[in-house]
Amino acid sequence: MLKRLHIRNYALIDNIDIDFSPGLTIITGETGAGKSILLGALGLVMGERADNKLFYNEGEKCVVEAEFDVSTYDLQEFFQTHELDYDKELVVRRELSPAGKSRAFVNDTPVNNQVLQRLTEALIDLHQQFDVLDIHNVNFQLRMIDALADNQTLLRTYQTDYRKYTAGQKQLAEWRTHSENSAREMDFIRFQLDELQKAGLTNGEQESMEAEIGSLTHAEDIKRTYGAAYNQLSESEMSLVGQLQELARGMVSTRRINAELGTLSDRLDALLIDLEDFARECERIAEQTEYDPQRIAEVQERLNVIYKLQKKHGLHTVAELLSLQENLEQKLHGFTNLDASIEKLQFELSRQEKSLREQSTVLRQRRQGVIGGFEQKVQDMLAQLSMPHARLKVDVKPLDHPGPSGGDEVQFLFASNVGSRFLPIKDVASGGELSRLTLCTKSLVADAIPLPTLIFDEIDTGISGDVSLKMGLILRELSSRHQVVSITHTPQIAARANKHYFVYKQVQNGRTATHIRLLDDDARAHNLAIMLSGEPPSMSALNTAKELLAG
Repeated sequence: MLKRLHIRNYALIDNIDIDFSPGLTIITGETGAGKSILLGALGLVMGERADNKLFYNEGEKCVVEAEFDVSTYDLQEFFQTHELDYDKELVVRRELSPAGKSRAFVNDTPVNNQVLQRLTEALIDLHQQFDVLDIHNVNFQLRMIDALADNQTLLRTYQTDYRKYTAGQKQLAEWRTHSENSAREMDFIRFQLDELQKAGLTNGEQESMEAEIGSLTHAEDIKRTYGAAYNQLSESEMSLVGQLQELARGMVSTRRINAELGTLSDRLDALLIDLEDFARECERIAEQTEYDPQRIAEVQERLNVIYKLQKKHGLHTVAELLSLQENLEQKLHGFTNLDASIEKLQFELSRQEKSLREQSTVLRQRRQGVIGGFEQKVQDMLAQLSMPHARLKVDVKPLDHPGPSGGDEVQFLFASNVGSRFLPIKDVASGGELSRLTLCTKSLVADAIPLPTLIFDEIDTGISGDVSLKMGLILRELSSRHQVVSITHTPQIAARANKHYFVYKQVQNGRTATHIRLLDDDARAHNLAIMLSGEPPSMSALNTAKELLAG
């Protein structure tokens, strides 16, 4: 419930505080006195766009602050989700600086405009004469029917499933696009992978073959050099091995003379062993080395395959080629998995769509169960408001596919006269008809839709007399269950107020400023009389005003 509205430095308002109570609060005043300014200020705390030109004093900031009692609202989850401190006393503040900077606060915590709008939508339903009225909005029309059908729980479950379904559809579309775009890529990957797999590469083979071909191409030089080395070491008359063997035999007799001579003899023996082994290796290399043109061709061909693949892929080693092959195999496997994932997701979406259609059927049945009664009640209320031939029809059309709120498209159609065609409200309802229709529909669903504070700006447009009186009674009845604030020019409606404020302009310090005051019973009668007959009010108007207040 709205408890207090504080406005400072906004338009013609210097500083105003308005206290609100349960029941029906009426605001009246002279044309141009600033009644609409109050709603403009309230719109600021509801997140509407700010105009930084609307300053009473241009050098000071504008502040609009609204205080609410939210003890009976279920807002704890909202506050927790947006990391706000929850308290049953809620203060929403909007500040505008002369430089054009706008800030919003919820219980002194800064919030962005989106959070501000979502919060205040749960607190206030604002009906303004020149707005694009929400009763025109087919989504709001469907919301009203769902509220009457008590579909909230079913709808929450449906919408949760629907969000999963649409997310799955989006994922499927992305996967399909990726699959279609990657068809040519897959062919190229298969070609590259096939080429690498056919090559049968192994780690280390390039280095081994490069060493082998070096040996093969220089086979004659190797055979001659190492054969000659073996001959000089072991086979010639003056071979080094033979000479060292002779030296070693000569030193045997001196080994026992002293330790140093024994050590030298041992060193010569070790050198002889190494030299004999070295000679045998030279012999082996000389004997095994043969010039083999066929093997040279085989090795060179293999190396050419490797060099070609390295050049093609901009790589330098067989290890890098093997790493590329592994990556290509993984990519191809990923494409195969994508096809399987697409098939699996298609099956899941089919199952989800079936479930959504089943839920939509239940929602439709519950909606259709309340539509007839709703149409009749609206017609009865419109008849009370001097529209005896007006009729409202709720048109329900099934959708081809599940939608955000089920499988139905709901639209309110209106006919104001006998024989008139049913057409969308926005196409046929006049200002006065629309005001009455809005009041009727909202009063019927106000208990079902949580609209704690309903604010009507000149809902009496286009009506007068007995119709106004009946509209006032409907507003008063509605205010017994909800807080209602109405700006009106009609005395019959104003007379139904639990609390009556009067807005007026006054010149102070050479400037015009808007003020507001709470009227007592005598002031109310006087104000109503002026609304009936003008200033000064006639005695007849005063008597009529008192009768209205007594009624």
